[in-house]
Amino acid sequence: MPGDTQFNILVVVTPHFNVLATMGFLDPFRAANYLEGQVRFRWLIASEAGGPCLASNGTELTTRALPEDRADLVVVSSSWTPERHSTPALHSALRRWARQGATLAGLDTGAFILAEAGLLANKRATVHYEHIDAFGETHPECEVSEELFVFDGNRLTCAGGSASTDFALNILRGLEGDALANDAARYILHQSVRPMGSPQNAAPVEPLGNTAPGSVRRAISIMEKNLETPLSIAEICKQARISHRQLDRLFHDYVKKTPQLYYRDIRLDRARGLVTQTEMPLSEVAIASGFANQVHFSRAYKARFGLPPLKDRIEGRVPFEFRAWPMHRKA
Repeated sequence: MPGDTQFNILVVVTPHFNVLATMGFLDPFRAANYLEGQVRFRWLIASEAGGPCLASNGTELTTRALPEDRADLVVVSSSWTPERHSTPALHSALRRWARQGATLAGLDTGAFILAEAGLLANKRATVHYEHIDAFGETHPECEVSEELFVFDGNRLTCAGGSASTDFALNILRGLEGDALANDAARYILHQSVRPMGSPQNAAPVEPLGNTAPGSVRRAISIMEKNLETPLSIAEICKQARISHRQLDRLFHDYVKKTPQLYYRDIRLDRARGLVTQTEMPLSEVAIASGFANQVHFSRAYKARFGLPPLKDRIEGRVPFEFRAWPMHRKA
């Protein structure tokens, strides 16, 4: 940016947007303004109707109605049930900003809305890992990435959460260079900026530092790559280079479940995403999750989540203030 040019950011939120993702995205630009001693970045938070917009944690944010003004960067911040808020009026506004030359971005599930507007065709994009399967099923025209954030030309997407801050700092770096991006990161106490290409679930080490043995991680990785056509535990042991008895013992110690139960549960977790986030027929959801028998699938689903898939498709789409559901687990 030329030294005297202001960069205009428009953040469009939808009901039940994620506060952490939205404010975490904006704060590096606030810090940059403060550190530079001038307003280099301006932003406006809008929603389709304007007025108070309820966030996923029950707080409300006052928003403007969708403006007609041009913006340099338009960011769609949505979370639960993005399809409910992906309206013709919002699509029209997004296409108008795209024609005007704006860069378009999506936070959390914002990519769903950009894709519904026809603005992510033949682009790489990401969403929060909970929604990746649903995004891939509903938008085959996009190349789905499991990275924290993706830059594909003038289409940017981010999985949300704390990654939104890394996302913003990488944008800031591209606009202003390393010095200001480093200073802004330091000012907001963001000790390490994750670069482009960083995966959403990177590591063998859990966020609190707990580590499972390599053989357990290998077995889990094999399971995750074979959800639609499940392997036998014996075949998993063979590929993970571990005996069945040892795998059982390690899963008991580190996972607190048997390998069979863990494998079934991650298949059901995938199924729940498809049940609550797509309109796929339940028979297809069962097959996509490795259940050849739909009766068995429905029973296993109810045992894990407390309600059958058809009921969950209806009730699981009803957001409420402090929604911690979609991945509710029974003990």
